[in-house]
Amino acid sequence: MNTPYFMGECLHLRAMEPEDLEIMYAMENDPRTWDVTNFNVPYSKFVLRQYIENSQCDMFADRQLRMMIERREDAAVVGTIDITDFAPLHSRGEVGIAVRKEYQGNGYAKEALKLLCDYAFGFLFLRQLTAHVATDNEVSVQLFKSCGFSECGLLKEWWYVGGKFKDVVLLQRLRE
Repeated sequence: MNTPYFMGECLHLRAMEPEDLEIMYAMENDPRTWDVTNFNVPYSKFVLRQYIENSQCDMFADRQLRMMIERREDAAVVGTIDITDFAPLHSRGEVGIAVRKEYQGNGYAKEALKLLCDYAFGFLFLRQLTAHVATDNEVSVQLFKSCGFSECGLLKEWWYVGGKFKDVVLLQRLRE
């Protein structure tokens, strides 16, 4: 996938490959990220392997899209970015992004999010993208705002994390 939509200055986005199993296994099973993923049990390698093998990499068929975020200089997988809850009738989807701990703070999330938005709006012609972010996750709120998302709602006590409920800000970006 060497299209301009997926190629950035430092990164490119690509489809999942079987070789990504170990990285996805480590990322999905990190309990520190479960508060933002709505999952609270580990994934097996078997389930993740099936997910990779069964993905058609077609958002209209799968109703979701997962792309691997890969650094161009050395092909290191720095994270994943997704469009989930795809609703073709309403021309919208929800964005999720995860950058591996050792790669955070390098601007990779912002570049990957810009690439995904360019693809979603410029090629898929989606009308809107949304994101749910805990109000205390200021870094992520600022990330989405820096990429053209704006706050459009507050969901009180939306996520139950660590024995307490957290408020979540709803962010939205409309195609210009």
